[in-house]
Amino acid sequence: MVSIIVLLLVFVLIAVRQIGSFRFQIWQVMLVGALAVLLTGQIPPVHALKAINLDVMLFLSGMFVVGQALEESGYLSHLSFQFFGRTKSTDSLLLLILFGTGLLSAFLMNDTLAIIGTPVMLDIARKTGIRPKLLLISLAFSVTIGSVMSPIGNPQNLLIAINGEIANPFVTFIRYLAVPTFVNLFLAYLIMKLFYREHFKREPLNHFADPITDPKLAQLSKVSLIIIAVLVLAKIATAFLGLSIDFRLTYIALAAALPIILLYPHRLRIVHRIDWPTLIFFAAMFVLMESVWDSGYFQSVIADLRLNLYSASTIMVVSVTLSQLISNVPLVALYLPVLGRLGTGTKEMMALAAGSTIAGNFSILGAASNVIIIQNAERKAGETLTFWEYVRIGVPMTVANILVYWLFLLLF
Repeated sequence: MVSIIVLLLVFVLIAVRQIGSFRFQIWQVMLVGALAVLLTGQIPPVHALKAINLDVMLFLSGMFVVGQALEESGYLSHLSFQFFGRTKSTDSLLLLILFGTGLLSAFLMNDTLAIIGTPVMLDIARKTGIRPKLLLISLAFSVTIGSVMSPIGNPQNLLIAINGEIANPFVTFIRYLAVPTFVNLFLAYLIMKLFYREHFKREPLNHFADPITDPKLAQLSKVSLIIIAVLVLAKIATAFLGLSIDFRLTYIALAAALPIILLYPHRLRIVHRIDWPTLIFFAAMFVLMESVWDSGYFQSVIADLRLNLYSASTIMVVSVTLSQLISNVPLVALYLPVLGRLGTGTKEMMALAAGSTIAGNFSILGAASNVIIIQNAERKAGETLTFWEYVRIGVPMTVANILVYWLFLLLF
């Protein structure tokens, strides 16, 4: 029970974020939680090291290098102006953020868009005068919802595509989940307009372009983006052709970071400035969540409830709930063998993909991309979304999203 108590305390501290004059950052709270289960013997040190997902850590490290280079060179601001500069109202900007980053996240992975998109949102807020909170939470919702409809949109979908025995994953995901995803992206716009109507500016937006500050780094950043695009297309092609090639997203991120690491003279400055606190957060989270799962508490609760774990509706509810407590990737990794034993169909696998992914809209800890966005915003501009600010809109958003996916799956 010690691990469960530690997990609850971590949730409380992340929600409160301040005790007296002491203010905590999310990564600090998670690190303390991981140290607590280690020091109390809830998880052996060797087991804790094995719990840290090296693929995730390397993927994030590579993408952080690319994101930092894009930002420092001024090339990211240049791209932002090219993409968003024609929007003249808050409504059109919000719709472009939702559908633009949502669609990109389906093929570039939601965490990638979270890393690159956060400084873009802060830059747009600085230039237009729109409250950063509105743009940051729009980014969080868009990359979560958009990533649902693709087998490479997020790590849990990739697990389902590889281990769920799904024939032609890209076609299957799009067939079952593309239409409800577009519906949910527009629904997100309506819900945010309802909750943040006072933040919608009535006067036309004023965009302007910043100069590229480091042409050499900008050129290398452009090469990195081309590498990402080419390798993602190659990954999609291998999936369509049914080739059994171990082509991990980690390799794409590391390959994209190589031009900057090898050819930029000030590479150490870039590495020094990447988001190390978020990397610490994820390493600590893997340790804490592994300890929580090893306790067997949630397994016994599910067994006592005697739920039908094989129906699409139950899968979605369990996925949303447990993803808040043990994270969505471990949840999917543990749920897949359960579904596989009974030979469940494609619909149930799609329910698992939709439920475990859309769980990210419920709370800050529901998705890795949320943590990346919030910690990046805090580090770069002192902007944040509190636990309660997120949950206030996240809960109704998740309920609406789940209903849409459930209704569409019911039609198949």
